[in-house]
Amino acid sequence: MFERVAVLSDIHGALPPLEAVLAEPDVASADLIVLTGDLAAGPQPVEVLDRLAALGDRACWVGGNADRELVEARAGRKSPIDVSNWAADQLRDDQVARLAALPLTVTLPVAGLGEVLFCHATPRDDEEVVLVDSRPERWTEVFAGVPAEVETVVCGHTHMPFTRLVDRRLVVNTGSVGMPYGGVGAWWALLGPGVQLRRTRYDVDAACARVAAESAFPDAAGWADEYLRSRHSDLDALAVFGPRDGR
Repeated sequence: MFERVAVLSDIHGALPPLEAVLAEPDVASADLIVLTGDLAAGPQPVEVLDRLAALGDRACWVGGNADRELVEARAGRKSPIDVSNWAADQLRDDQVARLAALPLTVTLPVAGLGEVLFCHATPRDDEEVVLVDSRPERWTEVFAGVPAEVETVVCGHTHMPFTRLVDRRLVVNTGSVGMPYGGVGAWWALLGPGVQLRRTRYDVDAACARVAAESAFPDAAGWADEYLRSRHSDLDALAVFGPRDGR
């Protein structure tokens, strides 16, 4: 049984916000750090994966669609997203192998929350979309096959934090560390015995300058300006993602 678990999702190869979150006292003292996917597809992929690997057994990794797409891009199945293709070419072979081996879900006992299933998008698919306002029938569909003893599901993928009940099961979306929609900062969650949605604020100007200076991605400055500054609101994102949940 884990007493305190920090959950980080959707880092997207952005090292400054990741470092800011890892420096949080509640993250540094957590029993476990769970990484719920989309870790490296961004302007600093090698550096981010090395920093996460340095956590050793303190971190539990779950795969996301962008992690899978990096592996596919490395194998010749290119992504429509330029930064993903670039990031895939930067990774070392050992990093590609680690991403290829990531599980779709991990289930762990957390104090106060019971059996918690961690996934990237949904328990059955790494790129399905469910949102805070998705209809109950959609949730029932994506949770088909989840064991009854799982009382809490923690996910990411859509980069917007929320908590809600779904037919007596608690659902937590941690938001995004590196590509937040709806507010500047690095979003994450602290579990046990309850759920805290957290935002780590950091010097965004300095972070953008650092990404632009340290990354060899041709549009690193533009990427940082768009995503670290959270140019897209949650309402913008909901409008784009909404049709993908079958509404």
